[in-house]
Amino acid sequence: MPYVDGFVVPVPRNKLDDYRKMARKAGKVWIEHGALEFRECVADDVQVGKRTSFPRSVKLKPDEVVIFSYIVFRNRAARDKVNKKVLEDPRLAEMMSGKDAPFDLKRMIYGGFETLVDLK
Repeated sequence: MPYVDGFVVPVPRNKLDDYRKMARKAGKVWIEHGALEFRECVADDVQVGKRTSFPRSVKLKPDEVVIFSYIVFRNRAARDKVNKKVLEDPRLAEMMSGKDAPFDLKRMIYGGFETLVDLK
């Protein structure tokens, strides 16, 4: 079953183009190193919940939008191998440092997930 890395990040609306450029570059590298899919999705229909929600999860500010991202791998072992290569890839060294990230790294949520159901 596929393995998925998932991310939720708040991005200032005025930095969406910068984020898109960064994501396209990163996505190409992930795919080149063996990821099966790379998706970056901007929130279009997410409401602030009473207790929890995507906006609450990242402490969304009025001038920000939620980005939901995921990368699909063949399995956990493939994910670990691909991510190791990506982290060592010099094309992404500056991005991985976080110095000029177009979002607040401290409010990013991420993790690895085993697939429970896979219907196509």
